[in-house]
Amino acid sequence: YKTQEIKSLDTSLAELSSDLETESTELSAVLEYYAKVKDRCIAKPETYEERQRRREAEISGLKEALAVLKDETAFVQRKRRGSFRGTLSTDRQ
Repeated sequence: YKTQEIKSLDTSLAELSSDLETESTELSAVLEYYAKVKDRCIAKPETYEERQRRREAEISGLKEALAVLKDETAFVQRKRRGSFRGTLSTDRQ
């Protein structure tokens, strides 16, 4: 009776050891995947220097765009009477 119980326990122990090994392998794979996903998904706060550098670049770009628009506006708004096609209107005074 006891030898049969020992054989049964040995079989159960082998199955459980195999299950534990499989579960450990799956767990390590899941944890590795989680580490990769966590790096991509969790927002990392910017440092003050990075924010300041990005804002300064944005402000300089906006200043450049404003200067271009002012130059183009001055070019378009010449003091002449007529349409944009360049024909002068003689009946307006």
